Amino acid sequence: MDLVHPLDGLDARPWPALSHAYGSAEDVPDLLRALTGADVDAADEALSELYGSVLHQGTVYPASAEAVPFLAGIAAAGHCTADVLALLGGMAESEDAYGVAPGAVRAAVADRLPLLLPLLASPDPEVRRTAAWAVSHTGAPAVALPALRARWDEEPEPSARAEVLAGIARLDPQGGAAAAATVLDPSQPTEVRMAAVFASLDAGAPWTGPLHTTMLSLLPADPLRSDLGLERGEPLAAVVEALLGRGRRMAREAAFALVDAALYDGRAEVRAEGLWAADRACMLSRSAPRRLVPSLRTAAVDEESVVTMSCLLGRLGSVAAPAVNVLAPLAGRNADHDDDHADRALAALALVAPAQSAPLLAAGLGRRPRALAAAAGFRSPEGLAFPYSGELLDAFRQHLARPEALSGSEPWQLTNLLAGWGAEAAPALPELCAALPHFPGQAARAIASVAADCAPADRVRAVTSLRAVAAEQGVLSVAKALYDLDGEIAPLLHRLEQDLRRGAGELREAARAAGALGPRAAALAPALREALSGTDGDTTPALDTTTALAEALWRVTGDTDGVVAVLDSVFARAEQNPWSRWSVVRAARAAVLLGPAGRPLAARLEAALDDPARAPAAVLALTAMGEPASLDRTALAEAALRSAESDADPAGACDALEALGPDALTGGQTRRLAALADGDARVVRSGVEDRIIRQDETLRNRVRALLTACPDPQHPDPSGNVGRLDIRTRRRRPAPFVPGRSGL
Repeated sequence: MDLVHPLDGLDARPWPALSHAYGSAEDVPDLLRALTGADVDAADEALSELYGSVLHQGTVYPASAEAVPFLAGIAAAGHCTADVLALLGGMAESEDAYGVAPGAVRAAVADRLPLLLPLLASPDPEVRRTAAWAVSHTGAPAVALPALRARWDEEPEPSARAEVLAGIARLDPQGGAAAAATVLDPSQPTEVRMAAVFASLDAGAPWTGPLHTTMLSLLPADPLRSDLGLERGEPLAAVVEALLGRGRRMAREAAFALVDAALYDGRAEVRAEGLWAADRACMLSRSAPRRLVPSLRTAAVDEESVVTMSCLLGRLGSVAAPAVNVLAPLAGRNADHDDDHADRALAALALVAPAQSAPLLAAGLGRRPRALAAAAGFRSPEGLAFPYSGELLDAFRQHLARPEALSGSEPWQLTNLLAGWGAEAAPALPELCAALPHFPGQAARAIASVAADCAPADRVRAVTSLRAVAAEQGVLSVAKALYDLDGEIAPLLHRLEQDLRRGAGELREAARAAGALGPRAAALAPALREALSGTDGDTTPALDTTTALAEALWRVTGDTDGVVAVLDSVFARAEQNPWSRWSVVRAARAAVLLGPAGRPLAARLEAALDDPARAPAAVLALTAMGEPASLDRTALAEAALRSAESDADPAGACDALEALGPDALTGGQTRRLAALADGDARVVRSGVEDRIIRQDETLRNRVRALLTACPDPQHPDPSGNVGRLDIRTRRRRPAPFVPGRSGL
């Protein structure tokens, strides 16, 4: 390409027919032109637009591949060179392709290496640095690696030299480790030494004493982070993650030793990095919480550090009990004033030691929103509600007595806590009934839960209040609570028919409530069928609504043929929606209800077995509808196991394995199941951050229960643990890390 005219041929490409994240790529030529123009602001805006369209959240598209030759020419011609190189490197790095063959965009960037490699010798060190990063992501070692090695011998600027080393390690891990070993000396620039630590880790080199010492000498390491390698934005945490990923006890201890040393450091900024690393370790390793809580407790040297670690301690729950005396003094401060720091500490205490937090929450109710939210959403691994407290009940009653003063999530939070206490919250029934007209949706559920096992007079009071509000406001939750308490079905059927015929946003909720009534809701069958006729389309809401209505129709009428046809249409429509995998899961779970009558759906379900996210629900359905003798139960168990091991749907995998039964598992599969239960690495690694640890512990208990039913429940601990780790709360200096001879 002519470097003077990098956009030659631009208008000859079929841009309108190509696609990117926002549809047609007809805007790409103007964006590329803006990059070569004299208007700096326009160029910046164009670059931002390109990141959003041809590299949208890491995904590449057909237009991405077409744009690569022009972007490479723009960079080589000196227009926004470093920025465009970063975009090209991100496109080459992408593993998520939509509408274009996997690897096609990376190959397009590699094809332009003759234009990009000379930029490794640019007079601008920032261009050299970004060029090293970009070319190393092409996956073309035969072309890029010699150029990077030559640059390694010549590059004087530390940040560029660090990126060259990282690039060599990316294309040749062993060669990168060999180069890294020569630059660990303290006389070398810190950026280069940090890159050397990562190069050693990436090559799987043993974690040695010199590497441990080097990492500690680089703390605080946050200033050494690369803005190009975002996955290593927190260097110490990234090193800890890499060591934990090795799955060996010695490597785990090496990771924990680094965290200990950082948490015991006298510098606040190093302790902060230690906390980030501890957080990452606890999210990845099951043994990390008990091992690191003592160090976390010791690192709580001032108010700021307590506040900073309170979120992590809350996620750890009761395992963080040794740190209660760190949280409690701050949590109980200024109960009669707004105090964000106290609120954060109390929110953590509510999850770590809920009984101890209850009187503090009662004293500060109305001024501790985070703590109230933590208590209202409280769930232990056993699924228990927040423990009952008389003091807290009295405080709730005082607040409910002034319903007009409640705001935001307070109505839901207070009523959710009361609902969890059941009959113990009976003294609050008068306040709940008085508040019912103000927030019927929230109060009705609590009234039904609290009054269910109360004295007859209390039940009568509750039913009277619900009946009055049901007649005036017609809220579904009120009608449902009235039915639950008194069996009064007419208001509920009336409300459900209105919601079903209206086709409102509550359609799925109405379908679920109708289905729960079963044949008692037979009068709703015409409304359900009418609602089904209006749920065309392949959007996720349309698919999910169709499934909910179909399930309700089956529960109400037992019409298997009609429901099979509807679910078959959901599977067919889902094929047109790339984001429909969970809609397929919901449809498959609905198919479970049909039993053998659902066999016409078998081919659809078998096609879902190859997707780890969809497989557990498909296994459940196939197990429910198949002839036991005809099922390949071992193959179905394999699909469920793969789903759990990949963290696609671990809870669903447990459901599937429970349905299949223990005799479906081979010996090898049983050992893999044991690894899920006893391995140190968390199985649940994604989802809502505050729930991951709790969900993983719940999963672990479920898998252990499955194992007890297996023919040979005795299984070795694949993590190598031989006993439980002791929690030592005594303040002490951690012992220095001494590497073993076995590789880490």
